[in-house]
Amino acid sequence: MSAPESAAVAADLRTAMGRLTRRVKHEDLIPHGQVAVLGVLDRDGAMTTSDLAADQRVRPQSMARAVGLLTEQGLVTRRAHPTDGRKSLVELTDAGHAALDAERGRRAGWLAQAIEAELSPDERELLSQGAALMERLAGR
Repeated sequence: MSAPESAAVAADLRTAMGRLTRRVKHEDLIPHGQVAVLGVLDRDGAMTTSDLAADQRVRPQSMARAVGLLTEQGLVTRRAHPTDGRKSLVELTDAGHAALDAERGRRAGWLAQAIEAELSPDERELLSQGAALMERLAGR
């Protein structure tokens, strides 16, 4: 049996990853766009609303609304920009970190249960190897 064509594997992998990502997001209690903002702030640190909008590829007005909602919920706060008094930086609060950790925990918990319920030990080993390969591709 010959190895599958790289293009076919790529198409299948992209489709499967998309479906799995969408399914895992169903576990979220916070809307996806807000979780994405919290995740960026967690990974990259404090940034302006404009920088957040550029990162998420949304209009600055849309990001301002999302940041406003997150601020009302106590998940982010604003502080003065250190070099430009006209700007402010948005950063996670302790409650924001906790909410993001909870969302990630729900996602990981659902996925761990699905792996345990659906896959044999041999399949779990293959999946582990596949995850390492995907990580290697992501670093390319």
